[in-house]
Amino acid sequence: MKNSKIIIKTKSKSYPIYFGEKNLKKTGRIIKENLPGVKNICIITDKNLPNKYLSKLKKSLKKYKIIVYKFYPSEKVKSFKNAYKLVESLISNNFTRSDCVISLGGGILGDLSAFVASLTKRGIKFVNIPTSLLAQVDASVGGKTGVNSIQGKNLIGTFYQPDLILTDISLLDSLPKREMICGYAEILKHSLILDKKFFLWLTKNARKIIYKKNKIILKNAIIKSCKIKSKIINLDEKEKNLRMILNFGHTFGHGFEAAKNFSRKLNHGEAVLLGMIMASKYSYLNKILPLNDFMLIKKHYLDLNLPYNINKYFKRKDVNKITKFVLKDKKNLNEKINLILLNRIGKVIKPGSFKITSHEFKKYLASNFK
Repeated sequence: MKNSKIIIKTKSKSYPIYFGEKNLKKTGRIIKENLPGVKNICIITDKNLPNKYLSKLKKSLKKYKIIVYKFYPSEKVKSFKNAYKLVESLISNNFTRSDCVISLGGGILGDLSAFVASLTKRGIKFVNIPTSLLAQVDASVGGKTGVNSIQGKNLIGTFYQPDLILTDISLLDSLPKREMICGYAEILKHSLILDKKFFLWLTKNARKIIYKKNKIILKNAIIKSCKIKSKIINLDEKEKNLRMILNFGHTFGHGFEAAKNFSRKLNHGEAVLLGMIMASKYSYLNKILPLNDFMLIKKHYLDLNLPYNINKYFKRKDVNKITKFVLKDKKNLNEKINLILLNRIGKVIKPGSFKITSHEFKKYLASNFK
């Protein structure tokens, strides 16, 4: 497979994303080319990853002084307590602003690692090596960092762009089907909000992505997703307006995740898939999304057996709990819930133009329970 590179451009920083297979063993050379001042590297990685991946990375970085921290990734890991411990460790190991934090893991560890890098001495170098499909297509791109509050997900954080992203598609070989579906949620989201042609391409190729892990098709889907997201963050890095469209399905989804206490019973991608179909249905019911487009989305879900029915995950009694967390969403203003809705496949309404009360939100949620 031929390696590829794209440049993400934001107002604060431009940085490359390298795409390919077996890129992990090239990490040392790529860091030397892009970040020549690095001497010390802290690797923050996933305990669940096969040992061979960390071994390959360490071998590639043999010319650097390395410390490694391993975590079992869960939303509970994204805490101020863990961030503080990591920052103190970097300071005690004499990390300078020229030194580097590498995240070798999924979106959870990427969020934590980037947050730590942004705080240490007001910002040290950060390299993201995403190991999940979700992180490769979405979480690693865009510069959002964060830890969770007891009040909700990602309510404490910064905007801090990485210095480079290294995407190795072979890292997905060990990913189970459930995690492939989790990542596919964000691929689908990118098509629904900005690119109908991409959506139609996915209707033909999604099975090869999720179930067969076809390397060529995977690479194309990952690059296309990154390009769509980069186009948005280039225009609105700090989520003042346009970038809010990336939250399509997430207002519902974060409420679903929090109501399940961020447990393995419902992962992020599954929650977003539920959130997107709920937002699509709401768009149709409010005569914003044409029926034909809604039926195309519904068929896509059913054909791929994607999470579709909230009855399988929640009961009517959970409506108040879900709404309580949704009300704490960062994008809400004036105690109203700000929804991103679809005009049609590939186009969303203007961010901030559709707000509903908690009573209206509860009523809609409740209507989905038989």
